[in-house]
Amino acid sequence: MALRRRERIRTLEVSDVELGCEGVRFMTVYSPALHGRGDASVFVPQGAEAGASIPVVVLLHGVYGSHWAWFFKGAAHRTAGELIAAGRMRPMVLVAPSDGLEKDGSGYLPRRRRDVDGWVVHDLVEGLQKAFPCVDARSPLFIAGLSMGGYGALRLGARHARLFSGIAAHSAITEISEMDRFTFEPFSTMGVALDELDVIALMERHREFLPPLRFDCGSQDPLLGGNRSFHEALDARGIPHAYSEPYGGHDWSYWSRQVKASLLFFEEVLTGRDG
Repeated sequence: MALRRRERIRTLEVSDVELGCEGVRFMTVYSPALHGRGDASVFVPQGAEAGASIPVVVLLHGVYGSHWAWFFKGAAHRTAGELIAAGRMRPMVLVAPSDGLEKDGSGYLPRRRRDVDGWVVHDLVEGLQKAFPCVDARSPLFIAGLSMGGYGALRLGARHARLFSGIAAHSAITEISEMDRFTFEPFSTMGVALDELDVIALMERHREFLPPLRFDCGSQDPLLGGNRSFHEALDARGIPHAYSEPYGGHDWSYWSRQVKASLLFFEEVLTGRDG
């Protein structure tokens, strides 16, 4: 998780630990990629503050929401805390950034003056390292997301394959055209090259460095067909991955259950690396 040689972050604000909620704190970072400030919610497990090179999981939210959704609708921090307490997962920092807050959702795509891609993979990470000493350049970095955030995790994970140690997605939009199902206005990809929108093409292009990948989609989810097609396309190209279809729909009841699978998957990746 190496930083660029020249630091990008000039200023940041972090909420006081005494005022946090169940280990969740808030961070506002000046992001050159956004030409302004970006917000993130951060969960640091109790006792991890004094550690070093703690693994980091980036959680990307879906349309309509923002950085707080994974914690205060999906309770991801509680799931992580329970897994850590049970000895099923080592302490990991969870960080959930905003998506740039453009209209109903940005798709985590670069825009003319708001490069959400650069915000997530560069400025957010640098800000996290500055704010929390337990996160450093040796911290393994994972990325996961739901719905629009699932597309973001798949796309950014493939495009920056050497940066990430693992990728996961829940109920993912697998083709950017599916954004129109959720946005009130037609979703625009103006200014973004077609080959930068195609997740399969990105995975093929970077397959030499592609980290372990898993994704799931609920059996009652309207995006199930797209996820099945994505799974089949990966199979046809021989790109390793894990895929499942648990019972559930496109809602927080499903995502709050399934985040456990991704966290345990990331733990398996780390355990395999340790071995």
